Amino acid sequence: MKNLISLSDLPDDNLHALVSDALHHAAGAGEPSLHGRIVGTYFRATSTRTRTAFTAGALRLGAQVIAFGPEDMQLVTGESTRDTGRVLSGMIDALVARTTGSTEELLDFAAQGRMPVINAMSAGEHPTQALADLTTLHERFGQLEDLSVLYVGEGNSTAAALALALSRYRGVHLQFRTPPGYGLPAEYSRQANANATRSGATVIERHDMADLPKDFDAIYTTRWQTTGTSKPDPNWRTVFAPFQVSSALWEGSPKAVFLHDLPAHRGEEVSAEVLDGPASLAFRQAEHKMHSAMAVLRWCLG
Repeated sequence: MKNLISLSDLPDDNLHALVSDALHHAAGAGEPSLHGRIVGTYFRATSTRTRTAFTAGALRLGAQVIAFGPEDMQLVTGESTRDTGRVLSGMIDALVARTTGSTEELLDFAAQGRMPVINAMSAGEHPTQALADLTTLHERFGQLEDLSVLYVGEGNSTAAALALALSRYRGVHLQFRTPPGYGLPAEYSRQANANATRSGATVIERHDMADLPKDFDAIYTTRWQTTGTSKPDPNWRTVFAPFQVSSALWEGSPKAVFLHDLPAHRGEEVSAEVLDGPASLAFRQAEHKMHSAMAVLRWCLG
């Protein structure tokens, strides 16, 4: 059985294979290989892209889908996550779950050892988003090695997954510019740097926007208010303001593409000119969520 709970648990060759398979589906070459399978989706927080991606992807692969809302299972009456996972494993073939906390809940779902569990975003990491990001970059540049990527904004679950994924590729230069107090969690930063040491990539994080290098291949941001979270500091917008992605960043990187995991808030983390401009791949990136979901489902279900 193969779960996808953290990219840290995924060997390099499996990561590369998932990106390759996602590109295969993006090119329209995939086959409906999951006939007779049943995929459960359980989302405890709102989702447009990830939930639709896994639902549509499963259906396109020939599987059937059962959707559970946040109040639909006996978890709300006190049944343990382990017992719930054990029950589900006797009825469905895979569970795609978005939690509002750490990955511990996902690990409890997976403890039954029979039904694959896929992390559709936890508080710490959004692994399937990173797969969509890599698929988008590979489609645009024909490779992932030697790319130079600038991430601007909060060190949230999307940023953590991007760090864990891109740091595996030789020659990648990945630079994070995160607001003070909102950087990458230490555990993800350590793992990304360990990956980079092994692969020959570089991962740098700073908490200002000064002295930016030039000629990035891609510039990436995410919404300032991560889904399902709030910030205790009432003045957090003042801290984030210098980290808005505007067309000024393209003065030093005129050929860069723009990435955003969406939903976007024009005028906050990104200007409308950038999001809707010719450099933006954000909506193609959203399409790749489905292609990546298809690759993950095929990998987990064999």
